[in-house]
Amino acid sequence: MLRAGQTLGVPLDWTFYSVLSRPGRHDDAARKLGATVINSPVPLDDKLAFVRSLRQTLRAGKYDVMHCHHDVVSAVYLGAAAGLGIPRKIVHVHNADLHVPTRSVRKSALLREPLRQLCLRLAHRIVGISHHTLATFLDDRPRVPARDTVLYYGIDTQPFHAPQPDPGAIRRSLGLPSGAKLLLFVGRMVSYKNPVFLVDVLASIANAEPNVYALFVGTGPLEEELGNRARSLGVADRIRVLGWRDDTVSLMRASDLFVFPRVEDASENGGIEGLGLVVVEAQAAGLPSLLSRGIPEDAIVLPELCETLSLGAGAKAWGVAVRRILSQPRPNDELSLEAIENSAFSLEAGFRGLTALHRL
Repeated sequence: MLRAGQTLGVPLDWTFYSVLSRPGRHDDAARKLGATVINSPVPLDDKLAFVRSLRQTLRAGKYDVMHCHHDVVSAVYLGAAAGLGIPRKIVHVHNADLHVPTRSVRKSALLREPLRQLCLRLAHRIVGISHHTLATFLDDRPRVPARDTVLYYGIDTQPFHAPQPDPGAIRRSLGLPSGAKLLLFVGRMVSYKNPVFLVDVLASIANAEPNVYALFVGTGPLEEELGNRARSLGVADRIRVLGWRDDTVSLMRASDLFVFPRVEDASENGGIEGLGLVVVEAQAAGLPSLLSRGIPEDAIVLPELCETLSLGAGAKAWGVAVRRILSQPRPNDELSLEAIENSAFSLEAGFRGLTALHRL
């Protein structure tokens, strides 16, 4: 958004206050674009000291807008701003599970509702990244028109305009046959993202489709379980766990099918995705996608590229769908990218929507 502001001729005077005391990977880039970046000198766990420190920063900065991006925990930041007269305070909700960062399940359950209520009372605007996320935060109560709204992420599509990667070279770099069919998973290796399910799907078609492989982009606690599952099903040589990558766009453009098996039922560990930006990015790459019903409808911009299937159908039914989709010709990448750039997920649309929130 900082870069978009310069491109679109609307420079922004932004201060980023991170609850992490360590520097982030984009801190220097933000500073070069004219932003101020502050890493909290006090950890969030030290609640009273954290609030005092943040309040000092807010008082000294004399900010016009306070834009909080921590779901229900934004209530803590709003509390730190109480009485300072900040004209516009925004709570931006990115996740539908309303996670409270504590190891205690009981404490999380006890704090979630009071924090949510404080956000509703103290914020001038409540913003969801999808209609589902906003409805969840509002607990399905009617929206307040002047307060509650949805703002989609604006995608920087410039990387999708780069020359097409050499699919054979990417496969060779991964130790795969040049004609391999690639299933792509992108996300954290955690239970609610459900990466192990893709191993089951791959195993269900392994004999019928000996040239199909699965790529996993991401890290997390399920990496070991995923590897063990693949070995037990005899498909360990058919998967590649790549960790986090900076070339996800190239991998999308070189892959044959994006698979998104997010869990569908609400639980303490997660539920339906807040939005699923990676699903929108896959569509920008013209990559056919097989999605669980744990994805909000908002993320499906090009229905012709996306097929949804319940996890309850089981791995074998997903395998049948995978084989059918792989047998079809891939849609035109350029037309898919053009459609995303003309949608509500365009960079300009996202930027205009964001700055509109900040107008007093």
